[in-house]
Amino acid sequence: MKTSEPMVYGVAGIFFGFVLGYMVANAGGGQSPLPVPVPGAPAAIQPGAPPVAAGKASLDPNEVLALESLAGRDAKNARARVELGNLYMDHERWAEAVKWYGEALAIEPKNADVRVDMGACLVSLGRAPEAVAAFDAALADSPGHKKALFNKGVALMQSGRPKEAAALWEDLLKRYPDDPLLAPLREQIAQARALPGAGS
Repeated sequence: MKTSEPMVYGVAGIFFGFVLGYMVANAGGGQSPLPVPVPGAPAAIQPGAPPVAAGKASLDPNEVLALESLAGRDAKNARARVELGNLYMDHERWAEAVKWYGEALAIEPKNADVRVDMGACLVSLGRAPEAVAAFDAALADSPGHKKALFNKGVALMQSGRPKEAAALWEDLLKRYPDDPLLAPLREQIAQARALPGAGS
């Protein structure tokens, strides 16, 4: 994510802890989140397995080949492409995940969850403008999508647009006032508002 006036933010460490807790509490249901620290910005909420840890098994080439073979045999098989995207995301291979999510979205363009997954990978790749566009597209199809709203704020922060990020997160809190796991977001909003050029 390139920006003409890059800003350095001091919220990444605090935010990582918040997102990690948020993700653990919201794990399961097919689209569990994965926090990934991004230099100069808070962590993005990303579906997939927990972050790759020391000693974790490497990417299984047989699993990749099987899914790629399935995708190759069936040009309309979005599920195989999503699984490939998830597999690469789980192993923090963001560019390859983006490729497969993009192919899945070419088949199912209205899949907001997959679009959010792709946007979160774009955040991790430092491609903020593309990530914002992905989250906007997801929100056009699913206006109250919690992860899209949160992650768009992350992408805006990474783009050097803290005022917009703060406003977006305030809207997120209004939409989900009873989510206790979003409570720490108030502190992050205050920190974003305090950044130079963010205004009140």
